Amino acid sequence: MAYGYPFYYAYLKYILFAGIVASLPVVALIFLKVFQKITVGRCRSMVCLVGKTVLVTGGCSGLGFQTAMVLASRGAKVILADKVDGNKAKNKIIEKTHNTNVVFKLLDLASLASVRKFAQDINSNEERLDILINNAGVGSVGNKHTEDQLHETMQINHFGPFLLTHLLTDLLKKSAPSRIIFVSSAAAFISDLTVDNLNYPKNHPMSIYRNQLIYGNSKLCNIITANGFAERLRDSGVTSNSLHPGMVNTDLYLKSAKFLGIKSFAKVFRALVVLTYGKSPEEGAQTILHVALCNKLKKVTGKHFWDCRMFPTPPGTWNKKFAEAIWDKSEELVGLKQEEKCKDE
Repeated sequence: MAYGYPFYYAYLKYILFAGIVASLPVVALIFLKVFQKITVGRCRSMVCLVGKTVLVTGGCSGLGFQTAMVLASRGAKVILADKVDGNKAKNKIIEKTHNTNVVFKLLDLASLASVRKFAQDINSNEERLDILINNAGVGSVGNKHTEDQLHETMQINHFGPFLLTHLLTDLLKKSAPSRIIFVSSAAAFISDLTVDNLNYPKNHPMSIYRNQLIYGNSKLCNIITANGFAERLRDSGVTSNSLHPGMVNTDLYLKSAKFLGIKSFAKVFRALVVLTYGKSPEEGAQTILHVALCNKLKKVTGKHFWDCRMFPTPPGTWNKKFAEAIWDKSEELVGLKQEEKCKDE
């Protein structure tokens, strides 16, 4: 060769270059995985909960179950509230923690009658309620409406917890210092919430994007509700905060995909993304536990948390007039009576 090296060196050079370029996405994904792991928040609190009572909605699976397990291990009386038979979950928690003070109570957030019956049971039979964790939720159920004429996704994620918290406020005040926690989502940043679409109308055209917006609206409502209770209970000794647990590997994705007709895609997404880069339920529960237990947050209220750190809320929460309109409309849609309303202190 006139240039002093075999011709195949040039091919090797280009193959090496192509290999480097091809490896960049892999390197980026590895970096993303490492970054995700080192930034996962951890609850560092060592607080003992003996003598305290905690209520976890959706406590029989996923994040709720992991949260309930830890709280039971701290000695708390834990009430698992779920619409499915929770005796298996209850027995497993008792077996793992040796805390026999774990009970299951039926609660269907898709029924306002069930919420009222459940709240009456708690108020009649529990002497105290120190921590209320509104964790139960659903991804998407299409454009279905409940017997209460409310959009099912909005009712399970927002209207049900909104009513439940109102009905348990007096017991929370009696038990002060106590805490209210709403498990929201980053989806709250992707929404189109208005007073008019708060209860999405029946027979309206739906799409995957529209379903995502409705879910985002419900999660935005969680933050608005948490802030609303924080304002109304500011001088009562009851704090109210919200949080995003992260992308957690639970069955929520598959259940939602089933209704949207994209279950196969969801399985691939879960295998490639959620399992690889998402959090385990144990990791996802850390921010819930942090907000529930951290001594430094005893008087912190009306805040939002990601990975055990305070995080800015979505723009939809910044307009106080808008937030009040959503609150007032929610009171109307759940049929809240005057004597049931959370009073300003």
